[in-house]
Amino acid sequence: MYRFLDFFFFVFHTALIAFNSFGYLFKKTRRLNLLTLCLTAFSWFVLGIWYGWGFCFCTDWHWRVREHLGFYDNDISYTHFLARKLTGIDFPQNTVDIATAAVFFISFAVSIILNVRDWRKAAH
Repeated sequence: MYRFLDFFFFVFHTALIAFNSFGYLFKKTRRLNLLTLCLTAFSWFVLGIWYGWGFCFCTDWHWRVREHLGFYDNDISYTHFLARKLTGIDFPQNTVDIATAAVFFISFAVSIILNVRDWRKAAH
């Protein structure tokens, strides 16, 4: 069961990151993209008040599964883990954090702008 959950989280969380980054590109997925970006922001900044800035419940659950399997990843963030797993390169954590934040905030801004534009067009 834990091997399945490890695979599931790897696929789901990676797909969620990709969707957060590019889901605004398609008109049909823009509302859902804005919702997932808002949930991500809630996790990072609201839950992060208690669990540490950038807290992600998906990462927390995935780390628990991996620890049960005997993996003790030293990565602070899932994006650092993912970059290392996919490329084999151990990028500097600060570089990954800056890139993650930049992609997130740009995606969030673009999603808001496009959703507002779509809502205004629908209202007319």
